[in-house]
Amino acid sequence: MPLQVKRLLLAFAVFIAIMLVLKYFLTPDSWREYGAYRGKALTEISGKEAKYVEMETCAECHDTIAGLKTQGLHVSVQCEICHGPGYKHADDPDNNDLEIPRERQFCLRCHTKNMASPQDIIKQIDAVEHNEGEECITCHNPHQPWL
Repeated sequence: MPLQVKRLLLAFAVFIAIMLVLKYFLTPDSWREYGAYRGKALTEISGKEAKYVEMETCAECHDTIAGLKTQGLHVSVQCEICHGPGYKHADDPDNNDLEIPRERQFCLRCHTKNMASPQDIIKQIDAVEHNEGEECITCHNPHQPWL
């Protein structure tokens, strides 16, 4: 057997040995307890506070906007998609740290013309030709985008 093949086999053997040692020390004890994930992850996640707020929670105080939204094209879009996490505002209505997106790029995340997106579901525009330089909300109310 040539010397370079022996050296290559030795290098592979050392590499595999290092990987096995690392796997032994870095794999958590609860790995594969309930499948291909850490078993203790379930208790860790269940101990965290839920931070998602559904549209119904927003509608309790913002019923006018919710009414508009139920008639519109964004009916299935959750409030937090545009306004960010609302759990702090739901717990304390004086906490107004919700986002009110005004920049054009925000709307273009979903509405830029893209042949891979479903055009019959999501209204798409050519961002270069459609009111370039204008904020979308100067013409469109996101809660009533059809106006």
